Amino acid sequence: MTTAQPAQATNRRAQLITDGLKPSNILIIECLVLGAVQDNMLTGLAWSIVGLLFSAVIPMAYIKRSMRAGTVSDQHVGNRASRMVVLPVIMGSVAVALIAMYVGGAPQQMKALVVSMMATLLVILPITAFWKISLHTAVSTGAIAVLAVGVTWWVLLALPVVGLIGWSRVEIRDHTVGQVIAGTVVGGAVAGFAFALMGG
Repeated sequence: MTTAQPAQATNRRAQLITDGLKPSNILIIECLVLGAVQDNMLTGLAWSIVGLLFSAVIPMAYIKRSMRAGTVSDQHVGNRASRMVVLPVIMGSVAVALIAMYVGGAPQQMKALVVSMMATLLVILPITAFWKISLHTAVSTGAIAVLAVGVTWWVLLALPVVGLIGWSRVEIRDHTVGQVIAGTVVGGAVAGFAFALMGG
């Protein structure tokens, strides 16, 4: 019993980290930070709301509706087959944001941000077809890479947070160590490269 209690406490901490630092929350922070540093802050923040609405809020609403319908088991879409259904829906939502930004003349960095999101999804989708790469670490490292290029390299000091997220995913047995490392590498490389390429 003494051994079980610390294990349960560790598991609860891991679950809190997984839930609190889930991809949608990271994307909301990323959008708001990048929007706030635009030359016209109000315009940047307005476009950041468009970005977070279609990349985080709408996808999470879809996932929650799918949970109620019983087609998705949990908010993190732990089942790989379910991810193959959810990811294309998220990609469609992000595509709407991208079109809106180009039509509406959003700042280049905001457009580059959404392009980086789409690029990451395009790489992760085929991997997910055969292996459950970690979306948590991919999104968090991608966000750090984008903000490091677009705002300040000091953001790289937040990288240990990715390690914490990765630990939580392994601890609650949603991913293997290899899957969280792969997510970290793919997310950071793809999002950072796409953002820089687009002039972010």
